[in-house]
Amino acid sequence: MLSDRFRLPAVLPRILTRVLLALVLLVSGLTSTAAATVQATFNVLAFYSGTYDAAHIDFEKEANQRFPQFGAQYGFSYTATNNWDQLDNLSASQYQVVMFLDDSPHTDAQRTGFQRYMNNGGAFFGFHVSAYNDASGGWPWFNNTLLGTGRFQSNTWGPTAVTLRTENRSHPSLVNTGATFRSSVSEWYSWQNDLRNNPDIQILASIDPSSFPVGTDPNQTWYGGYYPIIWTNKNYKMIYANFGHNAMNYDTNTRLSSTFDSPAQNQFMMDALQWLGGGGTTPPVDQPSPTAWYSIANKGNGKCVDARAAGVANGTVIQQYSCNGTQAQQFQFQPTSGGFTRVNNRNDATKVIDVTGVSAADNAGLQLWTYSNGTNQQWQAVSEGSGYFHFVSRFSTKCLTVPNGSTADSTQLVQLTCNGTTAQSFRLTTA
Repeated sequence: MLSDRFRLPAVLPRILTRVLLALVLLVSGLTSTAAATVQATFNVLAFYSGTYDAAHIDFEKEANQRFPQFGAQYGFSYTATNNWDQLDNLSASQYQVVMFLDDSPHTDAQRTGFQRYMNNGGAFFGFHVSAYNDASGGWPWFNNTLLGTGRFQSNTWGPTAVTLRTENRSHPSLVNTGATFRSSVSEWYSWQNDLRNNPDIQILASIDPSSFPVGTDPNQTWYGGYYPIIWTNKNYKMIYANFGHNAMNYDTNTRLSSTFDSPAQNQFMMDALQWLGGGGTTPPVDQPSPTAWYSIANKGNGKCVDARAAGVANGTVIQQYSCNGTQAQQFQFQPTSGGFTRVNNRNDATKVIDVTGVSAADNAGLQLWTYSNGTNQQWQAVSEGSGYFHFVSRFSTKCLTVPNGSTADSTQLVQLTCNGTTAQSFRLTTA
């Protein structure tokens, strides 16, 4: 037993316990913070002006707070600038993605520099008012060639949220949003040109009919029609999204809504940035295991994807045939990048499903060929639920298809514009 002269004060053990607990929490916090930060793999440069309309300015301020946080989580650096002259000599090696938050270039040098940047591998993400132009202004290459819109035509008022219908679920920016998703609040624009008639434009999402009427002012409300909200140009690495206008109390310049209050829209933005920046996309949900082997049976006729006569030579026809459990009918989905996979045949895993002739045409036949990193050899497995998928070519954006819905054995499979029919829907079953 200790004498009184050596006994610890009664309060000391409690102090030591608290110190130790504080150290544990500190280390835990540091570890947690470190784990939440992802190393940047690409750089984003966001341009803004911040001079017109409190709602646009508020979005720009909010974006400059939120995108650095997203960057730490999703692996990109974010720099914001109101010096548009940086476009004059910008290169894709410096910044892999350029954003326009609330404006577009005005000087000839800025415009020429941005066009050169895009023509030399740069990527672009534009928001809302960056596409605005009226009859007295505009920039033909930007508004007509890149965006395809022509002039601004009308807008809804006041700002509202809408349900967006995904027009192309195979696009890497939309693999995680579902068939429809809810937007944040925004003012919505319509345009002079019908983007559906432009072969260079691929509409990614439009206002779902369930959203009408859109607007709160009867004189500026849409009661029906087709309104694209998100799209890309097939000739460039770009996405335009027509949101970025917060609801505001204009008397006090107080924010009444946030462009970042829709989780699904945020997910779209992150997947879009990953695609634009070359960092890949967030892994899509319900994807095939990269190590398993699967049989692939058509939903319409129950027949299996098959390598003709169990061949492994380059040029072996990929056909449908009555399911028989052989290795000629077993395939593996091995990821490449950006949410795409190579589809290996089990008889020779160096051979993959390939679009003949590197063709982008409808009804181009499918074959086995040695994998060489070709985009005509890569497919995106887009989940339809309940174990069914459709498979989209990275090169052509067309779907693996049973031609004319044939039920015959030995019918060669082809690629065809995606149409949502059972001829393009396949069930995966682990072999």
